[in-house]
Amino acid sequence: MRNGAPDAGLPDAPLLWILTPKYLTARARALAGERGRSARFGVLSVVGILFWGAIFGLLYKLLTYFKGVPEIGELLAGKLLGLMLVSFFSLLLLSNVITALSSFFLAKDLDLLVSAPVDWLRVYTAKLLETTIFSSWMVVLMAIPMFAAYGVAYEGGWGFGAFVAFAFVPFLVIPSVLGSAVTLLLVNIFPARRTRDILSVIAVLTAGGIVLLFRLVRPEKLARPEGFKSLVDFIAVLRGPTSPLLPSEWMAKSVMSFLERKPDFLDLYMLWSTAAAFVVLGALLHRTLYAAGFSKAQESAERWAHAGLLQKVAMRVLAPLGVLKRELIMKEIRVFFRDTTQWSQLILLAVLVVVYVFNIKYLPLKGEGITFFLVNVVPFLNLVLAGFVLASIAARFIFPGVSLEGRTLWLLRSSPLAMRDLLWAKFWVGTLPLLILALGIVVVTDYLLQVSVFMFLVSVLTITFMTFAIAGLAIGFGTVFPQFETENAAQIPTSFGGLLYMMASIAVIGGTIILEARPVYGFLAARAFHQAENPLEMILGFGAAALLCVTATVVPIRVALKRLEETER
Repeated sequence: MRNGAPDAGLPDAPLLWILTPKYLTARARALAGERGRSARFGVLSVVGILFWGAIFGLLYKLLTYFKGVPEIGELLAGKLLGLMLVSFFSLLLLSNVITALSSFFLAKDLDLLVSAPVDWLRVYTAKLLETTIFSSWMVVLMAIPMFAAYGVAYEGGWGFGAFVAFAFVPFLVIPSVLGSAVTLLLVNIFPARRTRDILSVIAVLTAGGIVLLFRLVRPEKLARPEGFKSLVDFIAVLRGPTSPLLPSEWMAKSVMSFLERKPDFLDLYMLWSTAAAFVVLGALLHRTLYAAGFSKAQESAERWAHAGLLQKVAMRVLAPLGVLKRELIMKEIRVFFRDTTQWSQLILLAVLVVVYVFNIKYLPLKGEGITFFLVNVVPFLNLVLAGFVLASIAARFIFPGVSLEGRTLWLLRSSPLAMRDLLWAKFWVGTLPLLILALGIVVVTDYLLQVSVFMFLVSVLTITFMTFAIAGLAIGFGTVFPQFETENAAQIPTSFGGLLYMMASIAVIGGTIILEARPVYGFLAARAFHQAENPLEMILGFGAAALLCVTATVVPIRVALKRLEETER
């Protein structure tokens, strides 16, 4: 290949030949007789159907209500669709930027493709198609129940599905081309392996900014027309485009015009013409910069190992634990911060926590009709949401702990190191930061809600016990269902073991809240209606909840320890 073009007289592979190996690999994985595949497929299918049903039911009920509102009902439905599509477009753009790095520069088949007599345009088309599929499948799955709800609520008919599919294709292609182009430019500036780190940080920052901006806009104001100065201002906001230059707006307007029986093909033309123009421009950029970018992709960034101030402080703080336990804990900390894809997600986590607190701050818990009972029940129910947040964080950072050891687990088992020390090091390194976050969330939200001293103590103690239980479950399930062959920590929680862990965590959170509900209700009712309290009821309820959390902490760790000790040396 010379200058990105194949030599004259050599055979040129068609596009289908380039795509066939990917198809054969995917089919082989799907047909492989792996143990437990049928059970995992059944569980995931049931969960997926329930998820689809929940989204469809919620949207259908909301759209049916909008449909019954004269004059502004369709405007509200269109504005809601525009907001959801803007979120989809943002997710697609971020996903394509990251996926394009692997597809165009780090894939294992690129060495063969680049050196083979294959036309550069076919390589670009194949890799663009691969990037689009891998970065868009989740958005497509989320969009199916959404568009189905719109089609059923507004009686779109059988042709609505075909129309949405025809309009959704360019909606997926545009962010794919943009993401690939951004990645191509970055790889020509930085080495690809350093670019992966930079892209991870940029992606997380951008995602966090989008989430924070979306929440600060407070879209719930659209459901409260009384907040506007006049009805004219409210309708003007509804009629105005969410963002007139984005494909999400063209998609929303074309879909709503079809449902309103007033088809406007201008927006559809904008989608397809923009997608076609972007593909052409992206191909030209690929032809100009890809050869140099691929060459730089073989380079690697320099890394220097040195002890910083924080590491020296940590070494002194952990010195009383002894050399072995200190080094195990330091190893876990070093591994975490060396992987940019790991620590960069702390930025997104911080943004989500800010959004969470922001939602609590603007709860309408002041004014007429707000009683002492209601003000104190809300922070108790808030423990359920806080528990879900902690379980999701533990699934991402604690659950993959044993799996990330990979082949080094053999070395650890061959050494005189006790597996108990390794397991507890992973437990405490993950649990302490999670506990600090949990206490911070609960203390701040209780302060904003101005709860009573009793509810403050209940919230703090409950979230503490639940945090230990969630972390214990994460370590236990992560050890029983390891994914040693997976190097990307983000893929480990999506395994069958991760699904079982989340189900177990939800069961423990729900059980804890149910056991505490009766004594909390009895105490609040006694204070609100000046009745006598029942100490026995409180002791039994809170004692049973504490016993459940302690059991969920200790038993999974013991099972995990037994599993590790039975692993072949």
